[in-house]
Amino acid sequence: FQAEDGIRDVERSRGLGDVYKRQDICNYNAIAVVKGKVLFFNELCHACGGCSYICPEGAMTEHPVSIGRVETADAKGEFAFGHGLLNVGEALAPKVVQAVKKHIRPNEITLIDASPGAACPVVEAVAGADVAVLVTEPTPFGLNDLKLAVGLSLKVGVPAAIVVNRSDGVDELIQRYSDEIGVPIIGRIPFRRSYAETYSRGERLVDRHPELTSILMNIYRRACEAALGPPQPVPKEQRKLPVAQEPREASHGGGGRFTEITVISGKGGTGKTTITASLAALLEDKVLSDCDVDAADLHLLLHPEVKEVADFLGGYKALIDEEACTACGRCAEFCHFDAIAPVVEEDAAEPQSYRVNQFTCEGCGVCGYLCPVDAIAVEKAITGQSYVSDTPFGPLSHARLGIAEENSGKLVTRVRNIAADLAATHSAGAILGDGSPGTGCPVIASVSGVDAALIVTEPTVSGVHDLERVLQLTRHFQVQALVCINKCDLNAEQAERIRALALKHGATMLGDVPFDAEVNDCLMKGEVLVERGAGPAAQAVRALADGLRRHVSGEGA
Repeated sequence: FQAEDGIRDVERSRGLGDVYKRQDICNYNAIAVVKGKVLFFNELCHACGGCSYICPEGAMTEHPVSIGRVETADAKGEFAFGHGLLNVGEALAPKVVQAVKKHIRPNEITLIDASPGAACPVVEAVAGADVAVLVTEPTPFGLNDLKLAVGLSLKVGVPAAIVVNRSDGVDELIQRYSDEIGVPIIGRIPFRRSYAETYSRGERLVDRHPELTSILMNIYRRACEAALGPPQPVPKEQRKLPVAQEPREASHGGGGRFTEITVISGKGGTGKTTITASLAALLEDKVLSDCDVDAADLHLLLHPEVKEVADFLGGYKALIDEEACTACGRCAEFCHFDAIAPVVEEDAAEPQSYRVNQFTCEGCGVCGYLCPVDAIAVEKAITGQSYVSDTPFGPLSHARLGIAEENSGKLVTRVRNIAADLAATHSAGAILGDGSPGTGCPVIASVSGVDAALIVTEPTVSGVHDLERVLQLTRHFQVQALVCINKCDLNAEQAERIRALALKHGATMLGDVPFDAEVNDCLMKGEVLVERGAGPAAQAVRALADGLRRHVSGEGA
């Protein structure tokens, strides 16, 4: 649900006090009072229902709004299928995940494909599962993101097991981490170009490569064993890096004149960060920003020296004092996110109190307004950290959102604002940003208002599908789109489809990068491709940087 669009006259209310109360209850800044008018910003609404609850005149109402769709297919053979598709420009992905999961059939095998990262859609996908199979790769990127995924899974009480994709057969980075935390590696899938080519055609690997059947069946068997195994302790989460000086306060744009380009992708695994790091090494007169706050990886290649650290107060959390709670249940009844549940002691028929699930709480604060005995405290919460660092290729603004935390979009905005301040301070002509995959909240925050978005895609069926969605996103926010095809020679037919899509949406084709095993070698060593590589991929990225320079200067516009 979302509150109704439009502008409401103050005259319909009982006075400015009630109007400002409606504004103050909104923790998402979706309501503002300007010159005696109540303005409502529907794209910021999280559908908590607080404004409609407290409005004495009924001027704020709730009604169903479509934010996506769920498609299902009847069982063919042994499995039925269902998936969700969030509308471009919408931010409430967990709601669509919830809708998909309603089609799960009890007592049947269910495989759920979750999105990358460790944000709220992943929490919703993992919650309630018997086991989380975490697919990684034996690179610093893979290890970094694996740590987030392990922490998320174990925090929500779901056993975890690891599968190493693109395995070299040894996987020392991942093996050491597995041994350290006691989460088992249950299978390895070798690194083969032929596997990538099969995937690019949208074909199942086991149909073309029967040797994988036994590997995958063993992964399934060992995943079932992990689901029934002993509890796994949650690894300690590193919260802060050393602080070298007092952290700055981000302004709203810095005041300098610069060109801002953000590199994004429709899906994970396209090579977005690998290309961003190489562009950072090749381009001059720029400041860098890493806007992929859910699973920040750029620092793994740029090896920054951290100069400033600041806690990020990204949202609110509700906490119920169970001793003061009278178990009236009003908070649970009104919570639109099903984040409040009764606490029933053993042998008791009625709940003695209520408790907030911190993973599903959206921090709207409505429960605090509702509680008749003031047993609920709603306070600002530290949900991450932002950093300012020096790198060999220029200043870097970056951040880290806590596992399963909310408001990644706000943290992205902070990263961009600090980058703008740095650009003004250093008189830089450009900001090069590394964005998030997908089309959700952090991507929206990454591309809104930038001069251009460089979209890194791959010539696969899924790559083409997700490229179309991200092109719709850039068009929605009126951002110029540039397109790069990574691993361009895997599938010529899909590469042509990408070029046709770019033409259809008015995007500029900026360059192609071929499949090259040297890229994986550099990643495994934590090296920037163009710094160490001399193969065809490194040469193509250098040509891509030349094209980006011409575009920024206006020669290629």
